[in-house]
Amino acid sequence: MSAAPNRRALAVILLVPLIVTLSLWAFAWPAARIAPRDLPVGVAGAAPAADQLQRQFEQREGAFEVHRYADEATARGAIEDRTVYGALVITEKGPRLLTASAASPVVTQLLTAAAEGAAPEGTSIPVTDVVAAPEADPRGAALGASLLPLALAGVAAGALVIVMRLRGTRAVVALVGAGALVGVAATAVAHSWLGVVTGDWWTEAGAIGLTVLAIASGVAGLAALLGPKGIGVGALLMVLLGNSFSGVTSAPELLPEPVGAIGQWLPPGAGGTLLRSVAFFDGAAVGGPVLTLAVWAAVGLAAVLLGGRPRGAAEAGPAETADRPEPALTR
Repeated sequence: MSAAPNRRALAVILLVPLIVTLSLWAFAWPAARIAPRDLPVGVAGAAPAADQLQRQFEQREGAFEVHRYADEATARGAIEDRTVYGALVITEKGPRLLTASAASPVVTQLLTAAAEGAAPEGTSIPVTDVVAAPEADPRGAALGASLLPLALAGVAAGALVIVMRLRGTRAVVALVGAGALVGVAATAVAHSWLGVVTGDWWTEAGAIGLTVLAIASGVAGLAALLGPKGIGVGALLMVLLGNSFSGVTSAPELLPEPVGAIGQWLPPGAGGTLLRSVAFFDGAAVGGPVLTLAVWAAVGLAAVLLGGRPRGAAEAGPAETADRPEPALTR
């Protein structure tokens, strides 16, 4: 009689340390290993000064991906298009650093420190923030903190659809409706109240709604295919890995490989990148994140529809019906 409670107690004793260990690995390990890894940066200006700057970047093998530009205007355009995070420009008055703190305040600090280290002793390199972070969130802390509530909202929506036994089109309508309303509510808080995102209001709401829909559809789809345990798998995937591997508080290129790439394949990471693009860069480089989120949403909704198909008389077929005795005979 006491075997089952003993097993449950043993499961708690073993599972809690395991969950804590996995959480520390997922959240603390990438944060402790932040460093540039093929970080896209630009160098603009005429040779040979620009060549020398490029060689200085390339001395740190694997740290930077250097893009060459003819002049400052071209380098600015590349930053605004999210091709590079910043650029060192050779001018008649000396080198100048262009940054984009809206893309990543951490990368801006890193590039500023690198430029100061490369400057001759006793001189300083002027810094121009081409796309600045909003005054309400200069360090990007609020934007980074907003990703976890969105992930939790998506997991909750997907789990509730399964727990309430919604099936078929009702489940799809519930997931889409929840994502849309979360997008509106979150934008009202982040844009209208806090001012931490400053792009087009409805575009931001659409980006947040698509992110929540992708997360919710993924969780609900896994539960439709795997049963109730799919909710746990989806929660671990979206919150434990998706949130910690997103790079939204730093940059995907600063995380250990292949963590940064994996994070961009998951909805939280793709959603964070998409929100930055629509909030600060007029929608530049949104193709990849939108495609990732759309695939997660489409596959998850398809799994919900297939998992909710009725089983019973239609699947039993005529053979099972033929085996049942006639009512008159049973009487």
